[in-house]
Amino acid sequence: MKWTVITLFAAFGSLYFFSCRNSGGSNEGSVGQAPPALSAEEREAYLGKGAETTGATFVALSGQLKSALQEEGVAGAVQYCNLVAYPLVDSLSRVHQADIRRTSLKVRNPEDEPTAAERAVLEEYHAKKATGEPLLPKVEATGASAVAFYAPILIQETCLKCHGKIGETLMEEDYAIIKKLYPEDEATGYQAGDLRGMWSVTFRR
Repeated sequence: MKWTVITLFAAFGSLYFFSCRNSGGSNEGSVGQAPPALSAEEREAYLGKGAETTGATFVALSGQLKSALQEEGVAGAVQYCNLVAYPLVDSLSRVHQADIRRTSLKVRNPEDEPTAAERAVLEEYHAKKATGEPLLPKVEATGASAVAFYAPILIQETCLKCHGKIGETLMEEDYAIIKKLYPEDEATGYQAGDLRGMWSVTFRR
């Protein structure tokens, strides 16, 4: 099924750019009215669409960010996230007619704070991670004309240069640079394999 592709991008999607600002947006909901359920065909289609959207976003961002990391270290990578990636993700959101976000229970950029719906999914993923259950992408209708796609993002070794343990995998001098740009940063202390957060993409039906 198409969602198997997602697990690849979910695993590698935090390699280089999770701290970058995401395009804004929130999940649409109808007060007092349950959104119409998705059919099996719709669910499969949106899982595939989510795979395509997050995959394209990862490819577009990661190449340049990887180069910045290799050429200029964490300082260059953080500057890329802070300046260059912003309009690119916004542009991709328009191309895919979706609100593309990455969010976490421990954000670097305050704009990535989860909505109530996103927080519930994140807590579900963390609970499953703690018990060793598989973390799979999911879709759900969030309103009469909106569908949300979610997929976990796991920490890889390269991520630790910006999100690892300060003084160990994340150098103190590098973290000083991060704190200048993101003074409210919470996104450190991770080890490889940890659940960093998730993709959150809202499509209009």
